[in-house]
Amino acid sequence: MSRTDEVVNGIKRMILEGQFRPGDRLPIEKDLAEQLGVSRGSLREGMSALSILGIVNIRQGDGTYVTNLDAPQLLAPMGFVVDFQGQGDPRHIHTVRRLLECEAACLAATRITDEALSQAGDLLDEAARLIGQSPPDHERIMEIDIAFHRIIAVHAENPVLVGLIEAFAGRTIRGRLWRSLHEEGADLRTHDEHVAILKALVAHDPERARTRMANHLIGVEESLQGLPDDADTGIESARS
Repeated sequence: MSRTDEVVNGIKRMILEGQFRPGDRLPIEKDLAEQLGVSRGSLREGMSALSILGIVNIRQGDGTYVTNLDAPQLLAPMGFVVDFQGQGDPRHIHTVRRLLECEAACLAATRITDEALSQAGDLLDEAARLIGQSPPDHERIMEIDIAFHRIIAVHAENPVLVGLIEAFAGRTIRGRLWRSLHEEGADLRTHDEHVAILKALVAHDPERARTRMANHLIGVEESLQGLPDDADTGIESARS
């Protein structure tokens, strides 16, 4: 094990044992290096790694602090794994996204608040207006899509599940925007599917919510099977 790894594992252990809590300021560099039995250079390298992992926040001139340690932030580095695996066959990413979001919809159906349902309804009302415009504002429609799915994920009340969904769903945005721009009727179909999901949530019906979400995401997966390698170019051309 390298000295950098010793720093990373040592700080993780201290957090798990309750020596440091979210928001705590870590000891000064000299004292912490002595406590961990490493050089100050190794400590700095370890802190840089912990910062990338979302475990500490290095504030120049103020010190190093433990972050709030929320699951989405800690799971964010997993995005590279998702990107790497998706290079070969993006369908793998969409399949995992479907598994996660179907479970989130099922859980949210029994937990979602009236306020959140109202927010989701307002988003879909705005999407309906935008779809009826010529030309539609595809980027705003995509923002609404993301916000709608995020409301559902958050109300599953499982921060780990939220973090995983954001890691996977965030890697599908390019394809979803390409579909919106190039597939005739895609925005309207997506909107109708979202409405069906919302109705299941309003009814607080877990299995129907799961089924509606599955139908929606399977449709997205099927439409993206022919996504071209130069999709980014096509997106930029359509925007300009």
